[in-house]
Amino acid sequence: MHYAIVVNVTLEPNKVEIKNSDIEGKGVFATEHIQSGEMVLDMDDTHVVEDKSTLAQYEREYECDWLGDGKTVHMQAPEKHINHSCDPNTYVKTVDGIRRVVAMKDIRVGDEITYDYAINGYYDSDIACHCGSKNCRGTLSPNFFKLPRERQLQYLPYLDIWFVEKFKDQLEEIRQ
Repeated sequence: MHYAIVVNVTLEPNKVEIKNSDIEGKGVFATEHIQSGEMVLDMDDTHVVEDKSTLAQYEREYECDWLGDGKTVHMQAPEKHINHSCDPNTYVKTVDGIRRVVAMKDIRVGDEITYDYAINGYYDSDIACHCGSKNCRGTLSPNFFKLPRERQLQYLPYLDIWFVEKFKDQLEEIRQ
């Protein structure tokens, strides 16, 4: 199977704002209509965690992101406030070397920007999910391979290149 995702990469930084979220703490919300396939925001990967002894602090605050090349970054606003949802409206894709949050469906003004932490995830950390979506799995597990097979198949087009390369064999088994 071959999938193609069209991504519009025009950067418009004022598409989102940070506000209190019904899901968890603060969230990121659309300030204008965002169309499916449209870039929502760029992720700032410049804050590399060089001193691994500080990881515990960032992990407690859920402010780390582990990238495919083994690099760990301390996430910055607004992306650090994007909450998980089992029925997400965005995903993260690397385009021209920059990780971008991209709309997987149309997003209305005022909607909270969410993504499923399991997309491009391979970590074992099950905690209770509070996303409130009708498709809520009840557990927030940031591990693509723990998702139900139907959801894995649905998410295949949204996986980042590094993830596809790293887990080529496991993903081929899912496709069959």
